[in-house]
Amino acid sequence: MTALAVLFSSAALSAVAAGTASAAPASVYAVGGFVVDGAVGRVFVGDAETGKVFAADYNGNQVGEADGITDVTDLALSDDGSTLYAAASGNHQIVALDAASLTVKTRYTVPTTTGPTHVAVSGGKVWFTYGDQWDGNLGSVDPAGAGTVTTGQYTNRLWGQALLDTDPNQPGILAVGETGLSTDSMAVLDVSSGTPQQVAYYHGDYSLNSGIRDIDLVPGGTHVLVNGTERQAYANGTFTADGAYPAGTDADIAPNGLVAQANGSTVAVYRPDGTMPIRTYNTGSNGAKTPLAWSPDSTELFALVGTNSGWVVTPLGNPTLEQPTLRVNAPSTATGGKQLTVSGSLSTSTRLPAGTTLKVVRTDAENPNGTVLPAVTVPAGGSYSFTDTPKAGGTATYKVSYAGDATHAAATATAQVKVSFATPSLTLNNNGNVFDYNKAVTFTAHLGPTYKNRTVAIWANPYGADKPNKLLKSGTVDSRGNLSVTINMLRDTDVTAVFKGDTRTAAKTVKSTAYARVAVSLAVARQYKTAKIGTTPYYWFHKNVAPLFTTTMTYYPGRKQRLELQVYLNGKWVADGSKYFSLGTDGKSVVYIPAPGHSGIQARIRSSYINGTSGDTVNTTTYGSWKYLYFTN
Repeated sequence: MTALAVLFSSAALSAVAAGTASAAPASVYAVGGFVVDGAVGRVFVGDAETGKVFAADYNGNQVGEADGITDVTDLALSDDGSTLYAAASGNHQIVALDAASLTVKTRYTVPTTTGPTHVAVSGGKVWFTYGDQWDGNLGSVDPAGAGTVTTGQYTNRLWGQALLDTDPNQPGILAVGETGLSTDSMAVLDVSSGTPQQVAYYHGDYSLNSGIRDIDLVPGGTHVLVNGTERQAYANGTFTADGAYPAGTDADIAPNGLVAQANGSTVAVYRPDGTMPIRTYNTGSNGAKTPLAWSPDSTELFALVGTNSGWVVTPLGNPTLEQPTLRVNAPSTATGGKQLTVSGSLSTSTRLPAGTTLKVVRTDAENPNGTVLPAVTVPAGGSYSFTDTPKAGGTATYKVSYAGDATHAAATATAQVKVSFATPSLTLNNNGNVFDYNKAVTFTAHLGPTYKNRTVAIWANPYGADKPNKLLKSGTVDSRGNLSVTINMLRDTDVTAVFKGDTRTAAKTVKSTAYARVAVSLAVARQYKTAKIGTTPYYWFHKNVAPLFTTTMTYYPGRKQRLELQVYLNGKWVADGSKYFSLGTDGKSVVYIPAPGHSGIQARIRSSYINGTSGDTVNTTTYGSWKYLYFTN
């Protein structure tokens, strides 16, 4: 899919047009040259697999591309940075591109069957190497003249397509490093006249080097650096070993002499002839090598970092300053309003100036933009500590910053502390209380001491899916910490008081569940009189009359009333059965009991709502009052 995406995106362009800007990092599948152009502020990298040259800005983001550079193997810049030269070995060309737009200015055909492979600009000409592993040679292009291509300019000296390097401090000087199978030959040539003049030459069988995989001219005019490690002096026409840097595989030397050396995923920067790196990077590269390139002003270093999706242009920043290590440690948790200690260290390979200070900024809920704490002086040993008393609950972030100096880069480190909130007191009355239907009940929330927020919200959520949770009141509690609302209790209700907290006080929610009875009454009909038996009023019926009972109860969909009958036998009331009857939408249920046919019977009856078995659960169980019956002849 990635390959198709590259193909289709390039199909929309001419074969040599520069692409539009992209926020994605520039990356290639097979490295085919890597140079930095200070004149246009661009990093160029060739991709031998796709035949493209990509341009990235100094942040590593792709900002352009050129297609049709078949099997591109190397890149070089003109002295003024306006022209980018690409060795296109697939179609045997040197392609000149406008560095600002990546449009093709001209193509120079090289009359060889192998190459060109490596390319460099020196002495006003574009130099290239070509040939096979047994017979390498050197050629040039004269872009200022008629574009003449000349080959065979260093015959019988090279086995393989040699590496090339130049140094802006040594115009007209060209380093050549052999990549043949059985030699480590190398040379320094003076090409200022247009015809190579040999300054120094070495032809060996790995006695001086273990093969040449990288060669760099060292500013100063008397050394080359081989394979990113070996310094070799040249004088009197030959080369001799003259020291080494710690083990590396690839290198690039800045015009000011700083050496950037890669060893796998580690990149180290050394001062000329230094033994201790002034800056070290771990690029995380999964490649066996890490190509490096300096900006012409020696202030920016770039790497090609190997990833699973290719080689990615990665800026490493300004490595000329030593990068200190700044650490900060803070307790993971703390109590709001209590003092804590933050400690750490600032370490460098060279001594820090006496009186070095650190800036400390604490960011928390009360200071989202940060509050500056007193500066911390770093003792001679590098370890420091300071105390602070955070008051706001939540996350407190301590940012410790070192501003740097003339030889040390700036550094920043942070630590976070989880600061506890004060726990407020919040209560709500009437929890568990049972009230008659439609009773006006006052619910009072009481809030104890807090930092700033004194607002409480009271919500009511009546039982039943048809009644949503509703905000009844939100406001500031009174001087005693109270906020009250009145609710007519029609159903069982969850009443909730909510305090949202503040920067120092935790949020809190409390719930009070109050229960509401139903309204229930039972009317009796068909009696011939009412009279007391003892002190209890009775409804009197003839023995052959069926009593009629009308229950009136608070209505709810699907609700039933339970009618319960008891008979008085042997001095006590004995259950004679019960049954549920549906309510009409008017809340009424009319039931009759068949006439008993016997006289002298005492009975009683009541209508009740039973939570759950009466068809719903929105009210609490409510028993109606007993109605007493007496049957006579």
